[in-house]
Amino acid sequence: MKTFSPGSRTIRFCFLAALYGAVLYSCESDSFDDTVILRPDGSLARPEELSAGTATIFNSSPKAYDTPADWVTGTLESRFNTGNMLYDNARNSSSGGNYGGGLGPVYAGYSCASCHHNAGRTKPTLWTDGGSGTGFSSMLVYITRRNGAFFPDYGRVLHDQSIYGVKAEGKLKVDYTYRTEYFPDGESYTLCTPHYSVTEWYADSIRPEDLFVTVRIPLRHVGMGQIMALDATEIEALAARSNYPEYGISGRCNYVTERGIRQLGLSGNKAQHADLTVELGFSSDMGTTNSRYPEEICEGQLQMSQGSMMGLLYDRLDVSTEDMENVDLYMQSLGVPARRNVTHPQVKRGEELFYRSKCHLCHTPTLHTRKRGTVLLAGSQLPWLGGQTVHPYSDFLLHDMGEGLNDNYVSGLARGNEWRTTPLWGIGLQETVNGHTYFLHDGRARNFTEAIMWHGGEGEASKNLFKKLPKADRNALVAFLKSL
Repeated sequence: MKTFSPGSRTIRFCFLAALYGAVLYSCESDSFDDTVILRPDGSLARPEELSAGTATIFNSSPKAYDTPADWVTGTLESRFNTGNMLYDNARNSSSGGNYGGGLGPVYAGYSCASCHHNAGRTKPTLWTDGGSGTGFSSMLVYITRRNGAFFPDYGRVLHDQSIYGVKAEGKLKVDYTYRTEYFPDGESYTLCTPHYSVTEWYADSIRPEDLFVTVRIPLRHVGMGQIMALDATEIEALAARSNYPEYGISGRCNYVTERGIRQLGLSGNKAQHADLTVELGFSSDMGTTNSRYPEEICEGQLQMSQGSMMGLLYDRLDVSTEDMENVDLYMQSLGVPARRNVTHPQVKRGEELFYRSKCHLCHTPTLHTRKRGTVLLAGSQLPWLGGQTVHPYSDFLLHDMGEGLNDNYVSGLARGNEWRTTPLWGIGLQETVNGHTYFLHDGRARNFTEAIMWHGGEGEASKNLFKKLPKADRNALVAFLKSL
C-alpha cells in the first residue's frame, strides 16, 4: 500500500508536462491511498485532522497558508514557484510588457501579496491607517449610486492609490461607532460599526446622499483549488435542502455569467465569481492589463494622460496569460492546514456546541470534489484535486445576514444583505499568519465573538443560541473555531 506523508513527500507523482497550456496528468500506477496519511513524525493522521484530503499539510507556522500541497513536485513545483514569485513580487510602473511592470496608473495594491500576505489577509489599513493606506490599501472600495448605478468617472471600484505623478481617484476614510452589549451572564462585548466617507475625489465630488460605499478586506487564500473543484451538483443539492424554517434559514445559489457561460458562483464574499479572478485581480487591483482585460482600468479618465506624461506606454499587455495561469496554479496548489488539538476536551466540547447552535446548517463541515479536479485559466488540469473529501465548513450558498450587514451592493443574484457562507478552514491560524483577528467582509469584527454576534437574519437563531451559553461553553466554541 502506498502512503502519502504530508511534509516529507514520500509519494512520487509523475505527470506529462507538454508545452504551455497542456494538460498535467497523474500516473495511474502512482495513485495514492488518501485513507493513509501520515503526520510529519510518521504517525497516522486522524481523519478529523484532514481538512482537504491529500492536500492537507501539517504546518501551523506563519507559512501555514503559503505552503504547497505535497503532490506539488517536478515541473508542477517549478510552475508553482514561478506563480508564487509573480504573486509575491511588487510590480512597478514600467511599461511595454517589461517583466514585473504594468502597475497603475491607478491601483489598490502593488502585488497580490500586498493584500494577501502569506496568502492570507494583510492587516486592514482601515484599522492601521483609518482608511486608505500609504502606497497600498489592503482592501477594495466599491462605490455606487443609491439606485445601484455606477459613476461614469469611476466605475465600480474606487482606486485610492496611483503611481508618481498621477492622481488617485479618491481616498477612503473610516470612522467607527461602538456599541457595548452584554451576555446574560453579564460579560460584555462591543460591536464596531464602520462609517465611510471619500475625500480627494479626482473629478467632481460625489454628494454623500447619492453614494453607497462598501469595503472588502482580502479573503484568506485557503483551499482555493478545492473550492474550484467542488461538485456543483452537491452545492445545488444543499441549496435544495437548505430550508429550516424553525431557524429562519434558507440558502440559495448565486449564478454568474463569465466568458459567456452561466455558472455557479463559488468564490468571493457573495459567491459572485466562478473562478479565482486572477485576471480580474491583475486588472482591477493592480491596473495590469492582460488578455482578458486589455483596457486600462482608468480608460478615458484624466489618469491616462497623466500616466503618459510620466512615461507610461499603453501599446501592449502588461502580463502574459502564461504568467497568470502560473499564479492560478500556485493558488490552487496550496496546501490546506490540518486541524489542531482535535482531541482536546475543550475543543471537542466546542464542536458539540457548534452543532447544537446549528452553525453547521450553513457552515457545512464536509463536501466533495468532482473526480477530474480543476482546469486552470489557460487549460492546464490539476487532477490531484479530484475525488477528495474536504472540510471547508461552508455550504457556499447565499444567506440573508440581516440589516446590520446589509451593504446595499448587488453581486449577481446576491442582494445587499446576502453573503456567501465564509469557509472556516484555516481561520484558527489567521492570527499566526497575519498577526490579527479582524473578521467579516470589512474587518469590523475584531475577534471570533464579535464575528458571531454580528450574525443576523438567517444567522440570528445561531447567534442567540451562542449568546445563551455560559461563558465556559462560549469559550469552548471559540476554541473549536481556533482548531480549524
